[in-house]
Amino acid sequence: MKTTRALLATSALLVLAGCAGQGGGGAADGDWVPTPPALPAEATAVGTVLEKDGTPELCLGAIAESYPPQCGGPEVIGWDWDAVEGEETASGVTWGAYAVWGDWDGDTFTITREPVLAALYDPMVDPDAPNPWDDTLPPGALPESEAKVVQAALEEVMPGLLATAFVNGRVVVEVMYDDGSLQSQVDERYGDDAVVVIPSLKPVDAG
Repeated sequence: MKTTRALLATSALLVLAGCAGQGGGGAADGDWVPTPPALPAEATAVGTVLEKDGTPELCLGAIAESYPPQCGGPEVIGWDWDAVEGEETASGVTWGAYAVWGDWDGDTFTITREPVLAALYDPMVDPDAPNPWDDTLPPGALPESEAKVVQAALEEVMPGLLATAFVNGRVVVEVMYDDGSLQSQVDERYGDDAVVVIPSLKPVDAG
């Protein structure tokens, strides 16, 4: 499936870039630790659901570009392959790319609505939200030397951290969940256009 392979490539790129941006001094931020966002009544994500050994999981973060793919994430409660289309199966693994909605308790994701094939889903996009992967975007606020310090600090303290990367003057931070509060906190700490928080899960009212 083209959509699945595109999602795999994007996630793999993020983690590879994060591995290249190691810096010292997570203690450079002193005792500052971001406050974790409050858990939502309902959350949504667009990504890969993968089942191996009888346990469906919602892949958050890196997805290995093998066949079948390999990834990990929270268990998906209430998942039914008979209720969806577009899945693939190989070597005892079943997976597909979907838009999903569910109750996120910080550990498990319980389905609350009918999933939609990712290829058919057209989410609302905030036109003001920066796309750090856009090559035409003007550089961000951080020189690389400073970004390495910020990146290392965030790797120590960011709740639900999945991966980090330095991209065009910005530290990109992928997390499991954010309602906008983590982004607000890093903006206050490091200034505008320095850190971009990308959540895999978002509250439903945030699209």
